Amino acid sequence: MSVIPRKPKAPPATSPHDPRYYDARDLEAELRRAFQICHECRMCVGYCGSFPELFNRVDKAIESGRAEGAELIDDADIKAVSDACWQCKLCYIKCPYTPDEGSSELLDFPRLMARERANRAARDGIAFVDKILGEPQAIGAVGGGVMAPISNLVLASSLVRKVQEKVTGISAEFPLPPMAGQTFGAWLEGHEPSEKAGKNGEVVLFATCYGEYNVPSVARATVRVLEHNGVRVRYPGVGEDRGASLTCCGMPNLDGGDVKAATEKIKHNVELLLPHVRAGRSIVVPGPTCGYTMKKEWAEYLPTPEAKEVAAATIDLMEFLVKLGREKKLVREFPQKLGKVAYHAACHLRAQKVGFPGARVLGVVPDTDVRVIEQCSAVDGTWGMKAANYETGRRYAQKLVRGVSDAEPDMVVSDCTLAGLRVVKETGKHVLHPIEALARAYGLLSAEGAEPTTTKAERA
Repeated sequence: MSVIPRKPKAPPATSPHDPRYYDARDLEAELRRAFQICHECRMCVGYCGSFPELFNRVDKAIESGRAEGAELIDDADIKAVSDACWQCKLCYIKCPYTPDEGSSELLDFPRLMARERANRAARDGIAFVDKILGEPQAIGAVGGGVMAPISNLVLASSLVRKVQEKVTGISAEFPLPPMAGQTFGAWLEGHEPSEKAGKNGEVVLFATCYGEYNVPSVARATVRVLEHNGVRVRYPGVGEDRGASLTCCGMPNLDGGDVKAATEKIKHNVELLLPHVRAGRSIVVPGPTCGYTMKKEWAEYLPTPEAKEVAAATIDLMEFLVKLGREKKLVREFPQKLGKVAYHAACHLRAQKVGFPGARVLGVVPDTDVRVIEQCSAVDGTWGMKAANYETGRRYAQKLVRGVSDAEPDMVVSDCTLAGLRVVKETGKHVLHPIEALARAYGLLSAEGAEPTTTKAERA
């Protein structure tokens, strides 16, 4: 048995504000300790490529007689294991050695991999592909709006995508989200709130970069459904909250190890959201990755009382609707049925440990049969979009693909836009966000997805 201790002498450094975070020797010791625990356990072998890489490398060292366990792992081993982690968080959810389980081992494999990437980025620089993928809000601002037709034409060209792959490292095969001709903020500026809006309070919406620039249909459906349930939506940068706008949650930067850029975004968002929180408004988030980052990571990278306050007020959009239901405030009159629904349970939603709120809410709709599919899309942020990872991600996503196909559904839904893109690519089936499906059930959208178009100007 290896001489590596399983229990740390002190709690591992999970925050970049810990003086040990960028200490190479401390990091190496913690990696070996974690790898030893994982090698002895092996429960997570099927979750991602990190664990097969880890087990094979340690096994070879043991079989050669050079080692008893993980004590001889080197930089090449560490890089291979870290690069194969796409931060789905499933290993943390299932791990019996985490702080959440009360274990003295205090193992947090996803945060350890994030720490390794941050250290590598600090040492070697941030990879070009990570610099690009780390700024979805900048890409959306440049490529959306009036530039959307040109941007989408470029995205549709396989030749251009292949050239793009060579230059940027972004896979030519991964179906990148389209650019919207009208951003969500621009739509909301002209939107006339429902007369019901505000009777059941107000929330502030974190629409996400994809909701603002790529798939504003999700954010628009969010507004319509919440207003239908008497909740008014506030959005920094629009209307009475005109001024600075929210930016990216920071997760894409963290994927590439760019802690500084992520922290700057977190600080900006906290400053804008804090007044809403102190006014008693919840922050509703339709994207599981952003929601997870805000709830679980913001206070790690910005360890202030204000960041903790904002994190505590953050709630998944469908979780918020479940809360309305418990308070007897959810409208339960549904003119439209949904039929058989294949509901993909996104990994970053499962990591929030709030159950499957989207499935619960859609299950209230009459003549609707919701089938939950708990399988990973192997996209999880930016990892699956990279050319180096595309085929591996596609292989790991086949359980999800088979689950959707085997369900033979009338409708496929996923809280995660990027996971939805994977499903569309592999199955050809259109994927909705649960809030869009709920909007259809309420009769707020047609079966084809058309929306009412009444604006303030038209009403005047």
